[in-house]
Amino acid sequence: MSWALVIAGKGAGRPTALAAIVAAVCLASAAAQAQKLPAGFVYLRDIDPTIIQDMRYAGANNFVGRPLKGYQAAECVVKREVGALLKSVQEELALQSLSLKMFDCYRPTRAVADMVAWSRDGRETPAQKRYNPAFSKADLFRLGYIATHSGHSTGAALDLSLVDLKADNSATFDAAKDYGDCTANVNLRAPDGSVDMGTGYDCSDVRSHTAAKSITAAQRRWREKLVLLMARRGFVNYSKEWWHFSLPGAGGQAYDFPIMPRK
Repeated sequence: MSWALVIAGKGAGRPTALAAIVAAVCLASAAAQAQKLPAGFVYLRDIDPTIIQDMRYAGANNFVGRPLKGYQAAECVVKREVGALLKSVQEELALQSLSLKMFDCYRPTRAVADMVAWSRDGRETPAQKRYNPAFSKADLFRLGYIATHSGHSTGAALDLSLVDLKADNSATFDAAKDYGDCTANVNLRAPDGSVDMGTGYDCSDVRSHTAAKSITAAQRRWREKLVLLMARRGFVNYSKEWWHFSLPGAGGQAYDFPIMPRK
């Protein structure tokens, strides 16, 4: 006999204890299914909960100005081997009162398509201009800042920075505030709670190129430190984005499963 038939026999329109139990079981089952990841993927928090996460595409603090499709939770999801290597980096940083900060990890292919559609919609806003101050967003695709395919969708690419745990990182993003663009002085651009790398995250500008000459010596040292830390574990930096790293050989097929809450 099915659960539905048992409940139906308890009286029309009147909730029962059994009905409540079944409803709870169904909700728990749905939640468990929602949290299940494809084989080989993990929530980074399950590998190392000390790594700071600021998952930009799950909110409005990004160049699109809204959550991207597929980001239903602000969680970093990665391939298991990638997570293990990030844990190794974090353990080394902890000895220096530093931490990794994740901005993006696995990215569903629907989110990649969302970015491409945004870049081609012909609309410009002041908030979006903070991220690409030197040219139109329509040029982002042509210049290689946005692509139709992303290594993030394989679970082997990451966007990240470093945090000085001894510094005051309490400033938070205010959507109503008129910040300077992503190339402005660190005190003028939107706060991200990390060390000053010379530009903000996701800044589509030549100053974001890892080896850019137009940054200070201190900013260059931070970039070099990040690249060295990641390179020791086999990660390769993308030359146009100081924050972007990938692990060769850990990729494979692109996925489109949504990022759901971790319980």
